[in-house]
Amino acid sequence: MANTLVFDIGKTHVKLCVVSPGLATLAARETKNRVISQGLYPHADTDGIWQWFCEQALELNELYPIDSLNITTHGATAACVDTRTGRLALPVLDYEFTGLTDEPHIEEHYQQTRDPFALTHSPSLPAGLNLGRQLHWLAKQFPQEFERADALLMYPQYWFWRLTGECCSEVTSLGCHTDLWQPQARTFAPMVKRLGWAAKLPPVKSAQHFAQPLAEVCQSAGLKPECKVFAGIHDSNASYWRHKAGAGGAPFTVISTGTWSIVMSAATPPDSLIESHDMLANVDVNGTPVACARFMGGREYEAICKLTHAPLAQNSEPEEVDQRMQQLLASNTLALPAFAEAGGPFTQHRGRIQGELAAGSGNCLASLYCALMLDYQLDALQSQGDIIIEGAFLKNTLLCKLLAQLRAPQPILLSEDDTGTVTGCAMLARDNQLPNSALIRCEPATFSNLKSYKNLWRLSVQKLQRPTPEPT
Repeated sequence: MANTLVFDIGKTHVKLCVVSPGLATLAARETKNRVISQGLYPHADTDGIWQWFCEQALELNELYPIDSLNITTHGATAACVDTRTGRLALPVLDYEFTGLTDEPHIEEHYQQTRDPFALTHSPSLPAGLNLGRQLHWLAKQFPQEFERADALLMYPQYWFWRLTGECCSEVTSLGCHTDLWQPQARTFAPMVKRLGWAAKLPPVKSAQHFAQPLAEVCQSAGLKPECKVFAGIHDSNASYWRHKAGAGGAPFTVISTGTWSIVMSAATPPDSLIESHDMLANVDVNGTPVACARFMGGREYEAICKLTHAPLAQNSEPEEVDQRMQQLLASNTLALPAFAEAGGPFTQHRGRIQGELAAGSGNCLASLYCALMLDYQLDALQSQGDIIIEGAFLKNTLLCKLLAQLRAPQPILLSEDDTGTVTGCAMLARDNQLPNSALIRCEPATFSNLKSYKNLWRLSVQKLQRPTPEPT
């Protein structure tokens, strides 16, 4: 049987993976996702990504039989496409660009135009994390170019268009804090019509919709003409879908980790979300709202390690790591949020370390901080059932065990692989076939001072923001 090619564009890295019919990753290629700072504004290197994709796909198609391809990308990104010329009308803006709010009259108009949180469940976020703000700014700053764009494509569907020539929209990216979608009504937000964008947004298609590749793509990337190219999915939603498909309706929570840590709860009602805490409703493959809370976990972890001159990975023996952690807990040295400029409930505060940190304990502090932030968000979402960790934090055994101790007796389950996004994406190309890999229960740590340390940390962050989840 032939395999599936998964084109995975994360904020930090771009991957191309060959996934077997049994959903095992057979091969993976990776490169940095570069942001181009020159030009009109910081933007994605779409031509560089495309060239890399074609080169790698050509090689992988020679090594493996491939009959399908699916795409998954980070959110808060769209392409303004002129389909008549087959080109971008404007570069794909980087959502971390802070210049979007430099002109008060443009920002004020957007804030007056966007729909309320109760309608979109999309909080007002900094920089370009609300896709609607990006599009509004582009329309104001580059009106001729924006008008020339006859298709506004979410980022996965932009690559679907380059591969197949077909334009469509898809709900997992439309519903990812864009201000463009009403999750509960399952339709576009009123702002879309008010700003005249409705005609530019193509019809919504299922994530399981597929088309055949263009002839020139077959030649440059080695795809077979009969290869099924699927419409694509938002990356965190791919991780979530991997587990929803096998949950049988039981409540569960997925923690998707990477640059962002996104906590997604199947049982939390969207109307309980608090906008000021960076809580929002994403939308799953079926169009169902999914309550979420997030922060830039990967980036904050790296920032604390850099601040404390610590390596990212634990290089010591487990006994030494445990000893350092126990000393850290006893010292009551705290990392207080936030250590990233975007995302999370504390971005209005600058991160700081309170107390004296022993030499060599920086990555222990970073692990503890991220575990406490995840625990905080799980409480905020009133998480029920199993908690499943996906992605980069699976490699951090200390962090996982800390979270398991903080949440006990609620089970923490670890994916057997760290490619939940890739697996979920491939499932959609395989009629939602469930993966063979199992979930492994994480044994909790047994640190003696963790509960009192958590209570101290919660009291400290309580001063930064109210209301806050009560310690458990």
